[in-house]
Amino acid sequence: MTDKMYIRDLELSCIIGTKPEERKARQNVIINLTFECDLALAGSSDDLNDTINYKTISDNVVAMVNGSSFFLLEKLACGIADICLRDKRVRAVTVTVDKPAALISAKSAAVEIRKEND
Repeated sequence: MTDKMYIRDLELSCIIGTKPEERKARQNVIINLTFECDLALAGSSDDLNDTINYKTISDNVVAMVNGSSFFLLEKLACGIADICLRDKRVRAVTVTVDKPAALISAKSAAVEIRKEND
């Protein structure tokens, strides 16, 4: 059985998009992460060293996204997944990136990717 850990609704802003007007101003994105992992050791030890430090991963994602200027949500999501997989305890990660201002008549446009650790 695989346990899961989540980071939900991380709201950040970055340069994202292919249109000239999208390349000028930062836009909001909402990031959701699901880590597939084994939480049994931390569940019994109650020790931060025995688990995935979601604060560290979040800080690294925030730094990357804030400094990014990708054209596609797909590229942004892959970069975020790569950061998450640096911790080898993360067996796989699902990354969803929403872009709320992408479509006038929709709440958001989004991509979701899943990557596994080697």
